[in-house]
Amino acid sequence: MSKTVILAEKPSQASAYADAFDHSERKDGHFVVSDKEFANAVITYGFGHLVSLFSPEDYHEKWKKWDFNTLPLLPTEYRFKVSDGKQKQYTIVKKHLDEADTIIIATDGDREGEAIARLIINLSGNNHKQLKRLWINSLEKEEIKNGFHHLRNGEEFYSSYKEAETRQIADWLVGMNLSRLYTLYMQKNGMKGVFSIGRVQTPTLYLIYQRNKEIAEFVSKPFYELYGRFSHKKGVYQGKYAGRFDSEFDLEAFKEKQEISDSAPGQITSVKTEEKKQYAPKLFSLSDLQATANKRFHYSASETLKIVQGLYEKKLVSYPRTDTNYIGRPEFDYLKNALPSYLNLVNETIAEPQLKENKRYVDGANVQEHYAIIPTRTLPNLAALSQKERNIYALILYRTLSMFEKPYIYDETTIETTVHAVLFKTTGKVEKVMGWRKFYKNEKEMKKTTEENQTLPTVREGDAVASHFYTKEKKTQPPKYYTEGTLITAMKNVGRDAEDEENKAILRETEGIGTEATRANVIETLKKQDYITLQKNNVLVTPKGETLCEVIQNDEIANASMTAKWEKYLKKIRNQEGTQEAFLSSITNFIHHLIQKVPDTFENSAIKKHTEKGEANTVMGVCPQCCKNVLDKGKFFGCAGYREGCTFTLPKKWSGKTLTKKNVKDLLSKQETSLIKGFKSKKGTPFNAKLKLVNNKLAFYFPNPK
Repeated sequence: MSKTVILAEKPSQASAYADAFDHSERKDGHFVVSDKEFANAVITYGFGHLVSLFSPEDYHEKWKKWDFNTLPLLPTEYRFKVSDGKQKQYTIVKKHLDEADTIIIATDGDREGEAIARLIINLSGNNHKQLKRLWINSLEKEEIKNGFHHLRNGEEFYSSYKEAETRQIADWLVGMNLSRLYTLYMQKNGMKGVFSIGRVQTPTLYLIYQRNKEIAEFVSKPFYELYGRFSHKKGVYQGKYAGRFDSEFDLEAFKEKQEISDSAPGQITSVKTEEKKQYAPKLFSLSDLQATANKRFHYSASETLKIVQGLYEKKLVSYPRTDTNYIGRPEFDYLKNALPSYLNLVNETIAEPQLKENKRYVDGANVQEHYAIIPTRTLPNLAALSQKERNIYALILYRTLSMFEKPYIYDETTIETTVHAVLFKTTGKVEKVMGWRKFYKNEKEMKKTTEENQTLPTVREGDAVASHFYTKEKKTQPPKYYTEGTLITAMKNVGRDAEDEENKAILRETEGIGTEATRANVIETLKKQDYITLQKNNVLVTPKGETLCEVIQNDEIANASMTAKWEKYLKKIRNQEGTQEAFLSSITNFIHHLIQKVPDTFENSAIKKHTEKGEANTVMGVCPQCCKNVLDKGKFFGCAGYREGCTFTLPKKWSGKTLTKKNVKDLLSKQETSLIKGFKSKKGTPFNAKLKLVNNKLAFYFPNPK
């Protein structure tokens, strides 16, 4: 009797599949299910990645130690093992795969999901068996049933697996080799700790560093603008001269030369009114949803992904890890049919629903693996959802409803007023049809846009006006700090700022750096590595991150274009136009190149210059480890004996508080500081404490109150 095994990615997914069968029974680590088409099939599951790449020490014991002499780490064959702590479930999965005649891969429908399943199947020795693929976009019962009735051939997805496996191996090679390489040179030059390097995380960090540096180096300059207040018999309106002036003196000189004064006659030389339409925003991809949720609710990218993944598992929204803003005709049809239910759910109305397909939203040619994030047919009990779930569901629902509303239509009127040949321009608008914007009428952005548009009197070309002139002083503004939302968008659109046209084209084609599924994780990794921190939703680079960026700024690993070229070739593997062997060969050559280059990088780096200043640096005190001088090295305080192996350092910042030189001198001379106010806990709560050196490590000390 043949046996079919369905391999899911995690327990919740397996449970949703089991619910779609006529009969199901839960067992240890699996379900037994049956219906008309499947007799006693087994659904088993992983806990995400049951299988992972070997660690360096799994290949060779000598690779366990971080040593220049072991670099580069280049296995002759890349091997996989059962992930730590997952042996029990792997054993259950392997038993069923061993007994299977047909295996249905039912992990998430993306490259990562394909790799998770195939690596388990490969390690268990069952990759010779017949493979089928379940390909669905929601966990609703009907969608699952339909998916199992229309299984696809597993061979269709083999190249997606090879792309994901290649990406995984490449990230291992870059991470293991370059993290060791840069860390060892950092430590050799007096730095302490581990400096993680990643194929995507490092160019992302450098992106943030560049923005922070632009802001820090920005010098705000004043400028002056000339405005006119014009009185017409039908009313008063404001106009602006297009030029700007570096000083008030220049502006006054201009007015004098052009004879611009309150007594100067003005004339309306042009009046144009144009009807404009603004269509609703496109449907959500994951990146767009993360950016919007961060702007609206300050949710981190990973938090938004977690929430929307939870809504997907509750069968309320479609598959979230999608990179498209489009849906196909079948999705539009079910949304159209369910429209009254959606509107009733949120007590909204649409007087004249737009029920014809609009290519701005409905375009099957732009739907590849998955369509945009939209509500499913299943309506939620909103009261049963958490506040965060309601917020994210509402974002998705209202974005979808907007597609069925009319465009926002308004008349834009432009008046040109001339005073002694000097042109002043006035723009105002009259809203005619609110359309989709009625769903967003309470949002700050919408209210601000409405308030900024003045109501204009009815005037005609040739009319005379009386004039009054005034000046506004403004200042040039620095770029804004990245938020997690704008950083996600910047990662996706990073090619727009590339100077080299070829690199710009590559970045545009590959949609920047990272993927929809990985960008949130990249940002979380940068936080965990203490490279970035958040302040009032702004992403800031830490001293550790700054130090790394100053070292790598001239190395290719900091360049988003390098990552984009890799992404481009990985897509070729999926399209069966490239090979894993060729790609990994290029990664290996890159690692060899950096091993040769990095010594020169450090020779010319700021760290080297800091350490070579020696006694010229400010001496803070005596090192408690080796009794040499502790110096102010710019980004940190460190021992002058680093060349002899002393690793003692002190940070410039600790728990949100910048340490003063007096604090550091007290630590080195007295082993403790006086009371310091203004530390911040991980939750952002302020507190006061002393600092002490305990075993030459910094520690908080809370004296007993008297």
